[in-house]
Amino acid sequence: MRTGNPTLTQETFRQTGQAVSADGTMTVSGTVNKTSVLFLILLLGASISWYQPSSLLIWGGAIGGFIIAMITIFKKEWSPVTAPLYAGLEGLFLGGISLQYAGMYNGIVFNAVLLTIGIFAAMLMTYRSGLIEVTQKFRMGVVAATGGIALVYLASIVLSFFGINISLIHGDGLMGIGFSLIIVGVAALNLVLDFDMIEKGAQAGAPKYFEWYASFGLMITLVWLYIELLRLLSKLQRR
Repeated sequence: MRTGNPTLTQETFRQTGQAVSADGTMTVSGTVNKTSVLFLILLLGASISWYQPSSLLIWGGAIGGFIIAMITIFKKEWSPVTAPLYAGLEGLFLGGISLQYAGMYNGIVFNAVLLTIGIFAAMLMTYRSGLIEVTQKFRMGVVAATGGIALVYLASIVLSFFGINISLIHGDGLMGIGFSLIIVGVAALNLVLDFDMIEKGAQAGAPKYFEWYASFGLMITLVWLYIELLRLLSKLQRR
């Protein structure tokens, strides 16, 4: 049983299920609180690069965020420190990227933020209501779709070095828009898997620091969703 988000899997919780610290065990409410803290840190970082635009901040946030994410995945017990660092660095990246999109497309950032929040709320309510049953087949389908998207993006990066662009990703035609809609849908479904694994982690009695780690995993999905929404909205405005 696993989620498309590489930071949140049942194996992750199983590996540390016995390592309960004196601080207690993971709870859903505690994870919600930690997620709120990370979100505020991300907003702070985004505000800095929005009002003080700099290529150094954008690339530093992107590369630094990736490095911190890798460290957090392999050193989960460091997440109370690394998760806030990740949120801040990703905020620097998102703020700068958002400013660039805002300069090209009027109102796109506001719409992308609203859609991200709306999709998050909708997926949470859908999960809590039981409208989507998180079965093994559901998980496997979302994981396969996420992996396929990752391979397409990896191929796009490699081909870009040879001056080749995949129109399916960058084009604003019907197929390009359809592809972006699919990616947004897959990212939204990953939120459902994340909610499910957080709940299962709390039920399994994962260590308290896993609240930070689980919140970090959710932030990864939300950042991905927001970027894909920016890409989708930009394609729609170019038509």
